[in-house]
Amino acid sequence: MRVTVEVDGEGLARVELCRGGGNAIDLAMARALLDAARECAKARARAVLLTARGRSFCVGGDLKEFATLSGERLTGHLTEVTDALHGALRILADLDAPLVVAAQGAVAGAGLGLVAAADVSLAATDGRFSAAYTAIGYTPDAGVSWSLPRLIGPRRAMDLLLTNRRVTAVEASRIGLVSRLVPPEELAEEAVRTAGALARGATAAYGVTRRLVGRALSADLDEHLDTEARHLAAAAVSAEGREGVAAFLEGRRADFTGLETGTDATVSAGSPADQPSAPTRSTGP
Repeated sequence: MRVTVEVDGEGLARVELCRGGGNAIDLAMARALLDAARECAKARARAVLLTARGRSFCVGGDLKEFATLSGERLTGHLTEVTDALHGALRILADLDAPLVVAAQGAVAGAGLGLVAAADVSLAATDGRFSAAYTAIGYTPDAGVSWSLPRLIGPRRAMDLLLTNRRVTAVEASRIGLVSRLVPPEELAEEAVRTAGALARGATAAYGVTRRLVGRALSADLDEHLDTEARHLAAAAVSAEGREGVAAFLEGRRADFTGLETGTDATVSAGSPADQPSAPTRSTGP
């Protein structure tokens, strides 16, 4: 068993890395992550929480597995690993559901990519982060060379990618690599609280917001302003928009969980999003 998936009645999908050994990513684990992402999409999760069992979140690829191969076999194997891992990242990025990642201990290589993919990233104060790729003559994967410059700027990204220096949790928070720090003993509880609150939120609005921010750095300002205006007008007449404004005017907490989660949603309770959630599952051997 390498990855577990559980979707609760509020639509919170909990994905946990549980391979042991620093949760190094071998081919089976990459495929398990892909299966987990597919499960989140199938269950129409309203928020996804990615955590890891053990002392460390994820130390990157399984070098012991890679070292057993050479030549075309190694090339083909690494292609399979990255195809699965990148497939998982693509699915999670395409969801309306926000992705919350809670990381402890060592985070390196593809583990860094998983943290950087989060919309909200929580790190234990004992966390330590390293790119690690070029230290062994490898190049980045898991979107690291795409996400790091956007999170911390090109100059800092090159520093981390070329020197492979270890970054403490405090520095990671200061430079924007993680959203906020949490004492190790409080990480699990804070992660569930944060992701649970998002699962009860305006999922369709979250999805649009994720895409707007994701495209912001490459978008023309005039075009981006027009896109914002179109989405805002659509959100105002959506089920979420109507419920949110009504709740504000009535002085109550908005209830978004009974609404259809599509971005053009106008359907109330009884939608597919309200059906019973998927049971706990394990993916990977």
